[in-house]
Amino acid sequence: MSRLALYVSVVFLSILLIGCTAKDSGKSRLVEGADTSVPLSTADVSKSDEKDIAAQMSVSRQQYQRGLEQLVDYYTKTGNHMKLTWAQKELNALNTMPKYDYIIEATMAGPGLKPSNSLSDADSLYAEAVRLEEQASPLKIVRDAGLLRMALEKYNQVITKFPNSDKIDDAAFRAAGIYEYLKDYTIAVQYYQRTFQWNKETPYPAKYKAAYLLDNKLGRRAEALQLYQEALQQITRTNEHPLWQSYAEERVKELTGQIKPPLTRQ
Repeated sequence: MSRLALYVSVVFLSILLIGCTAKDSGKSRLVEGADTSVPLSTADVSKSDEKDIAAQMSVSRQQYQRGLEQLVDYYTKTGNHMKLTWAQKELNALNTMPKYDYIIEATMAGPGLKPSNSLSDADSLYAEAVRLEEQASPLKIVRDAGLLRMALEKYNQVITKFPNSDKIDDAAFRAAGIYEYLKDYTIAVQYYQRTFQWNKETPYPAKYKAAYLLDNKLGRRAEALQLYQEALQQITRTNEHPLWQSYAEERVKELTGQIKPPLTRQ
């Protein structure tokens, strides 16, 4: 008899708990798709460029978050627990969802810049970015992604604020390395390309790095082959023998069919 009583008690408590968690779920008030209850003033996309649209989206994102914060504050003051729960849940979801910066500075800047002038402000900004990047990886093993993104922002500021600075190619190469670490390989390739496009005599192995990512991460092997060959021509002219020379030579032979690549690369 005692077992039956215990069983009934457990069932009753379970039903009670389920009822509590389902209380005021807000499911009947969910907005499906776009909210058409409020008219929006939209710009003509055909007359706007990517930068304008992305900037407007960023402003709208900030206004959306601020609106939810105001609702949370209002419902807290008025004691409306049901709507406070809804607003907090929506705000938490907004804060945890991924958000992207759609403007890639190397693409916006274009390949035609020339790093010609020594500018003290650009030098200081670049030095600060380097300091942050080094601070992000003091042990050279684990890297702080937050500090790396702060360094990225400053490298990109060097490019956008001082497009004639002699530090833009340095900033592009170091930014490319961070993008590569964060596994944004397509963006990393664009920055490596800008490095040697902006400075044809760059001392950095930007062509090899771009070729390696195109080859091993993006599968764009025709482009990789051309850059491997150009990188090898560069070290032949300068009589340098970098560590990556033998790898580049091997990949050129494999990609041109002179030798068969190992199974791990097929």
